This record gives sequence, C-alpha cells and structure tokens, in this order.
Amino acid sequence: MHYNWGIVGSGWIAHEMADALIQEGVGIYGVASGHLSSAKKFSEEYSILHVYENYQMMFEDENIDIVYIATPHNSHYEIMKEALLHSKHVFCEKAITLNSDELNECVKIAKDRNLIICDGVTLFHMPIFKEIQKRVLSNEFGPVKMIQVNFGSFKEYNVNNRFFNPDLAGGALLDIGVYAVSFARYFMKTKPNIVLTTMIPFETGVDETSGILLQNKDFEIATISLTMRAKQPKRGLIACENAYIEIYNFPRGDKATITYTKDGHIEEVSCGQSALALNYEIHDMQEYVSCLNGQTNLQYIQDVMDVLTQVQKVWGKYE
Repeated sequence: MHYNWGIVGSGWIAHEMADALIQEGVGIYGVASGHLSSAKKFSEEYSILHVYENYQMMFEDENIDIVYIATPHNSHYEIMKEALLHSKHVFCEKAITLNSDELNECVKIAKDRNLIICDGVTLFHMPIFKEIQKRVLSNEFGPVKMIQVNFGSFKEYNVNNRFFNPDLAGGALLDIGVYAVSFARYFMKTKPNIVLTTMIPFETGVDETSGILLQNKDFEIATISLTMRAKQPKRGLIACENAYIEIYNFPRGDKATITYTKDGHIEEVSCGQSALALNYEIHDMQEYVSCLNGQTNLQYIQDVMDVLTQVQKVWGKYE
C-alpha cells in the first residue's frame, strides 16, 4: 500500500530521510519547516510538489498519511502531539520527547485514534540487531549476565552549538545516550527497575560525561559510558554465560562478532547494510501502519524514555 509522507524540518537528517524515501520509491508528498524559505529550498532539491507555510497547514492536509519529524528534539513533543491530533501517523527522530510525561501523553492520543508512533533509533530497525536479539532471547548463548555500551562523540568546543545549549535540550544523554540505552534495553529481557548514574556537566550546564548502571528484575546488568568531548568506540557488548557478542558502530551496525566461552572460537555474523539504515526505518514504519495492531517497537521506546527520565531526575532536572 502506498502512503504519503510529509517531512517536518529541513536539516541534514531530513535530507538523509528524503534520499531514503526516494530510493524506496515512496516519494515525498510535502514538506514544512520553521522557515518557509528553507522548506521551498528543500522542495526544489527533491522536486516536492507541496510546500506548507507552517506545520499546521501540513497536518490539515488530508492527503498526508505519515509525518516524519526531523526538527531539534526540544520541539518534538508539540509537533508530534499536533500531528496526532490531526490523525497522522508519526515517525519522529530521537530523542522522541524530552521525558516520559510528554511521550505518554502522545501515546495515549495515538492509541485513542488508532495511530502509530515510532522513533528514529536506527538499531531497532537494523537486521543485525533483529538477528542477534532473536538468538539471545532464544537462550542460544545462555542467560545474559552483563551488557556494556560505550558511545563517545567529540563535539568541537562551541557554547552556542545546539549540543551544548540547555534551551535546545543539549547534552550527551538525549543525543547519543538514547542509542546507548536503547542498545541495553533491546537485549534485556525486561525493563530496568534500578537506575544509578553520575554525571559531569559542561560549562553551560548540560551533561557532558556520564556513567549509567541499570539492573532489571531478571538480574541482568547494563553499564553505559557516555562522553561528548572525547571519542569512544561505538561499541555494544552482550556477555552471556556461554558467549559474548560485540557490535561496533552499533547505531547503524551490520556486523557482529560472537566469541564462545568454552573454546574461544569466533563466529562472524553479517546482516543488512549500514548504508540502508533509514531504508529499514521506512520499511518498518510502513509495516507498522499497514498492520496497525501488529508488532511495533513502541514498548522499547517507552522503556528507554522512562530510563532517560529517571537518569535526569537523579541529575536534578525533574524534581
């Protein structure tokens, strides 16, 4: 079935999604941005016929089926809520909202109107993650004992950059930390019920470096290390009783290495292509919409946002 996608935003990730939509033969029905001139320029680049003066006008167009939100994440809640109230399915970039209250309100609207909400955490959609999760949850490697996730991104010193701007919800947690917590949750049997954390702030007050420790009722533990002013490998490790699995460049990974405990032999697993990360997102979103009551990743999204909110509460953000 064909769905009409509307893009909200015109930054680099909106360009990547536009490229993927065209590759998939889906096309782009319309675009809106914070500035009409930006939307017009974007429409010219991709030969988009419908340009809206504002988000509201897009949402009022009955021909739009799915809204893709690619604005800074401090604006996601208001835009997503308005789109849902106009009965649009929503695919929203991460972090999908700033906290659980915002997300839960949108989820309620979506459920009341039989709509789909999905987010742009690529690892939920990558074939390698689906394959490894299936094998882990089948107990092929024995019970999960420990998950370790590292993600360090070096952002140039610039207090005016959105990454360091508290008014734009800057900081490592809601940028790269979403991926790290999503990795941990994806391979844990159940949602973490214990959250411990420590954080060192940047001079503007946003989180620069942090450590997060998670545990669930199944006694699985995850440790997460985040940095925004120092490089770390994008490495996720699932340590099971009989083997450990490593995935590098994990937000868009396509390879895993499995090292078996008993004899140390190594299995290499390849699945999917990193370059098609957004194509997999499009495919899953359209599958979710076509099934409506079928399987989606919404529960993972809510669990991850609950953890992110708890972490921020420990840091004193929500008191």
